[in-house]
Amino acid sequence: MTSGSTYDVIVAGLGAMGSAIAFHLARRGVRVLGLDRFAPPHPFGSSHGRTRIIREAYFEHPLYVPLVRRAYELWAELEELSRRRILLRTGGLMIGPPDGTLVAGARRSALEHGLPFEEISAEGVRKRAPGFRPAEDMVAIEEPRAGMLFPEPVIDSHLELARTAGAELRFGEPIVEWAATGDAIEIGTPRGSYTAGRLALAVGAWLPDLLAQLALPLTVNRQVLHWYRPDPPTPLFDPERFPVFICEHAPDALWYGFPDTGDGVKVAVHHQGEPTHPDTLERTVTEEEAAPVEALLRRFMPAALGPRIESAVCMYTNTPDHHFIVDAHPEHREVILVSPCSGHGFKFSPVIGELVADLITGTAARFDLTPFAVRRFGSGGAP
Repeated sequence: MTSGSTYDVIVAGLGAMGSAIAFHLARRGVRVLGLDRFAPPHPFGSSHGRTRIIREAYFEHPLYVPLVRRAYELWAELEELSRRRILLRTGGLMIGPPDGTLVAGARRSALEHGLPFEEISAEGVRKRAPGFRPAEDMVAIEEPRAGMLFPEPVIDSHLELARTAGAELRFGEPIVEWAATGDAIEIGTPRGSYTAGRLALAVGAWLPDLLAQLALPLTVNRQVLHWYRPDPPTPLFDPERFPVFICEHAPDALWYGFPDTGDGVKVAVHHQGEPTHPDTLERTVTEEEAAPVEALLRRFMPAALGPRIESAVCMYTNTPDHHFIVDAHPEHREVILVSPCSGHGFKFSPVIGELVADLITGTAARFDLTPFAVRRFGSGGAP
């Protein structure tokens, strides 16, 4: 590989994580080149779909709570710097059996970190969100700081601020190969080659292809999102009356949804998509694929079940334990592996961007990243 232009850091992938990394590095005066195979924000990866949930009583594990608290601070800063609406606070309901994965996990995180929350009955859910009809044996963890993020403006803002701070961004230029050569990393793309002291790989579903030698146990799954227009129209799902929610409708089976901000009520099933590859992802959504979520709407939110006005496809890139990867390459410490986020990472993107910038610039770590280490998979990446 023949070297071309030289940078301090190359960031490969400019979606949620990569755009934040580029911004946090560039604002520190680091010479950054950002590369993406498309022109972000785009609908071809895992960082689109108009809305993402942000929540604090993190059912997956309490270790995420300090990270999401820092993320809230950085989201507020991004709104101030970009002068754009990034986060809409609606409150949130984690609904399900009292001892189920969702409610028990959210309760645990809230208690461990002293978060404000209220545990409410099925009747309490109906009063808080009249558009939702829980089963009588369900309860909910209600958290006041939950809400929704707007991913396309987020990515656009991070990229624009990165560019303003001096980052060079190249779109339509995927990384196709990389090699560690002494103290430098050489990158090859269809348009040329570049050299940098450090490389951050934040390519999402394309990460397994670039790390084949590590044999990391990563899987990519297709996920379908749907938007419905309530018919007849109703204010039940306005953001002032309807919070974001996650519902455990069967053991370890989750679905989630958002209020209607003008595009319809958005709903989706969590972690039940089939395996796929990003280059062969089926993007057409059939009527049959909408049937499961429509059954859930009929059962829990009948007033929302009007015409399906849109569907979209994205990808989850999953680890076996559903925790992130934020770590140096085990053989090349100058290469930082970022993500995959297993379907719950978007809300953390500004703090992950900050943490990766800390790693690259030698700043003292703000959080313990041990749970996100590559070595947890064993030698050679095997779990």
